[in-house]
Amino acid sequence: MPRLRQVPRAEVDQGTGLRMYNLLFGDRDPVAEPGTATGTPGDWWTVFALVPDCLHHACQGFGFYRSPNRKIDPVLRELGQTRAGWNKGSQFVFSQHCKSLRGLNVSEERIAAIPHWEVADCFTENERAVLAYTDYLTLQNGRVPDPVFDRLKTFLSDEEILEFTYITCLYDMHAVMTRALRLEYDDVDERIVEIAAPEGDVGRDFLDTGRGDADVR
Repeated sequence: MPRLRQVPRAEVDQGTGLRMYNLLFGDRDPVAEPGTATGTPGDWWTVFALVPDCLHHACQGFGFYRSPNRKIDPVLRELGQTRAGWNKGSQFVFSQHCKSLRGLNVSEERIAAIPHWEVADCFTENERAVLAYTDYLTLQNGRVPDPVFDRLKTFLSDEEILEFTYITCLYDMHAVMTRALRLEYDDVDERIVEIAAPEGDVGRDFLDTGRGDADVR
């Protein structure tokens, strides 16, 4: 379950909230009857509806990247969004944008190769440059080496680079938020936990400095 309260249909604001509920859920109450056409629970929407202008602002972001005014190639854009989801460990963002790539007729081979793009030979040189830039944005917090940025400027305009940077960082944020709030496919327990040792373990296969019975040199 999400970590924050969900807003039932009877309480949703009559602006963006109600409009999005109608679009995505029809006349259902998405809290009582969850589920969207793409198979997600839909609780991203019902939690963001807690703060109506936050939901409105987020929807403006979606409108921004889908606007016909955008100059950036939509395939490059979606490669960045999908890789951002992978890098941040968000199954929701990664999964949704795999679907978006498929909608743009990107091959299954290329979609499947996004997690290991560095050793895949199915991407163009321009796509590889964009994926490298995405990694520096999302894994290195924007610390981008000059050669990477210089490579982008050989095939993207300044406007396209700004659009791509903004959209990729926007989805970095969404990936982080869905994990923190346990929304949609990111409602999962911590995967990295200690595995208990067998009963009677004497700690011979790790350095137990507290016992003083191992002479490690």
